[in-house]
Amino acid sequence: MKQKEVKLYSWIIRGSQRAKMLKVMDKPLTPTQIKKLTSLALNNVSDNLRLFVKYKVAKCLNEKDKLGRIYILTEKGMKIKKLT
Repeated sequence: MKQKEVKLYSWIIRGSQRAKMLKVMDKPLTPTQIKKLTSLALNNVSDNLRLFVKYKVAKCLNEKDKLGRIYILTEKGMKIKKLT
């Protein structure tokens, strides 16, 4: 495992919200669906998704849409998920 991956893994498991979100992202989901699956507040889900995209853990499939954005884990995100 590379040093960058170790740092990213550490960052995710340090945050209980991030860890919960990563565990439920088995398929493409909207923030509202993630909210329902994790019982987190929607603003927390949105904030963490923004960070997931920034660190390339997840990507948005329909960025131009203002509503109903769909997020999926990247290869990097799937690798980290397998470790948790």
